Parts: sequence; structure tokens; C-alpha cells
Amino acid sequence: MKLQFVRYRKIFYIFSICLVVLSFAAIWFFGLKWGIDFTGGSVLTVKYQDNPPASIDVQEKIVSLGIGAVEVQKSGTNDFIIKTKEITESQRQEILNSLKSLGSLQDGASSFESISPVVGNELQGRIKFVAVLSVLIILIYIALSFRKVSRPVPSYVYGFTGVVALLHDVMIPIGVFAVLGKYVGAEITIPFITAMLTVFGYSINDSVVVFDRIRENLLKSKGANFDVVVDQSLNQTLARSFNTSFTVLLCLFAVFFFGGESLRFFSLALIIGIGFGTYSSIFIATLLLSTFWKKQQKRYVK
Repeated sequence: MKLQFVRYRKIFYIFSICLVVLSFAAIWFFGLKWGIDFTGGSVLTVKYQDNPPASIDVQEKIVSLGIGAVEVQKSGTNDFIIKTKEITESQRQEILNSLKSLGSLQDGASSFESISPVVGNELQGRIKFVAVLSVLIILIYIALSFRKVSRPVPSYVYGFTGVVALLHDVMIPIGVFAVLGKYVGAEITIPFITAMLTVFGYSINDSVVVFDRIRENLLKSKGANFDVVVDQSLNQTLARSFNTSFTVLLCLFAVFFFGGESLRFFSLALIIGIGFGTYSSIFIATLLLSTFWKKQQKRYVK
């Protein structure tokens, strides 16, 4: 049985618009909690020899020193990554001495680094530049790749709808992390940015797979109704898209549940982004082609 996607496209549009609006609202009201990679601060890594304490015990011990807000992540079996505001060498020694009361620290295994806010600002600027450049390259690449099927829809429209879906896939995880930052302290860090750039690639790749099938079907059946071609192409690629995403998500869920605290938010960002990336490639990017074609037809009739 062939599914009719084009017929119900408005339902998918409304659902996605609601999600994006909620994401913007979350960012507006809660803001984003930037990590020390962007705001500046200190990172201290320690390792216990055996019987490591719980993360909450480490955090409470450091908070009792009056240093301020502290974030503790367990990395591996005995390692802890401690993030604080910028601290001095004497405060670092004070933290180390305090942590020794919870167990034996391994000599030579600790590391300490400071990140300047200036570096964080430069990093934000570079990330924005990379994101904009990536979008432009994607637009140009898809427009050139689909130039042979510039009818009934211009080739640049394929690139435009792919980028719309891509922005949809990135906005939703950012909105979720705005909420998580407010209530559970999730931060926007370098791993999160890496996850979003990965979603960039995954989302556009998923869209191109469907676009490519549309191109093949258009070349095979010239003069066919464009909506019929879109539905046909989606039915042909649906199983492949879901199977590929399902196997990727299985791995990501394994990382989320068993990969440790340091990988939890990174894997969560990928789970959300790739999940909605699969959805948008089918129900947003491709169906927008049909919507553009219909509006084009009405314009010609007038």
C-alpha cells in the first residue's frame, strides 16, 4: 500500500511550526547556558586510585569551599572533570586537598587549565561563520547537483527546502537544551556544537537521498504529475531512511545510557537532531517541493 504524504502535508507543517515556535520561546524565556568553553573559567581533572566517591559528593565538597557554582562530570571509572569559574593556583590546591578527604588521588594524574572569555567570544564568532558558510555551500551544491531537473521545480528550490529542514533540525535541539539548561544545568559546550554540525551533515544527507530518487523518477517519467512523483519517491525511500536512522539511534541510546556522564548531553543532542532530521527529510524538505510546485501552478493559471 502506497502512503499519500502530499495529501497530509499541512498537518506535518503545523506540527513542525509548533515545535520551532516552542523552541524559540524556550530560548527567549530561558536563554542558553553557555559552558566555560565560551564564557571562560577553569577545568580541573582528577583521578582516584580506587573506590571513587560519587559525583554529588565531589560537588558538595567543592561547593563547601565557597568557590561558587561547580559542575562535576565523571569520566571513565575513577576520573572526574571539575568545571568552575576562573580560580587561582592556591584555590586549585585547596580543592585538591579537600578532595583527598574523599579518597586517594593518583599522583600526576591531575590537570588544570584556564579558558579566557576572550577566547570564548572568538570561538562563538568562528562557529557562526562556519555555520553560515556550511549553509551556503549546501545551497550551491544541491542547486548544481539537481540542475538537470530544473523542471517542474527550479534546482535551487531543492537546496532551499533542504536548508529549511536543516534549520528545523537544529532549532529543536537548541530549544530543548534551553529548557534543560534552566532545570538540569545542561550547557552549550564544544561537544554540543560538534553534535549540531553532525546533524547538519546527517540532515542534508537524508534529504538528498530523497531528492535523488525524485530526480531519477522525473527523468524516467517525463510529464508525470509532480505530486505523484513526490509520493512515489517517498514511498521508495521510506524504509531505507527509517532503517538507517534506527540503527544510528540504537548506538546513540547505548552511549546515552552507558557512556558515562561526560557523553550524556552530547549523545542526547545527537538523538534529538538525528531523530528530527529523519522526520524533516521526509515530511518537510520533500513536501515543501510539492507546495512550491502547487503555488507555481496557481501563478501560471492566473
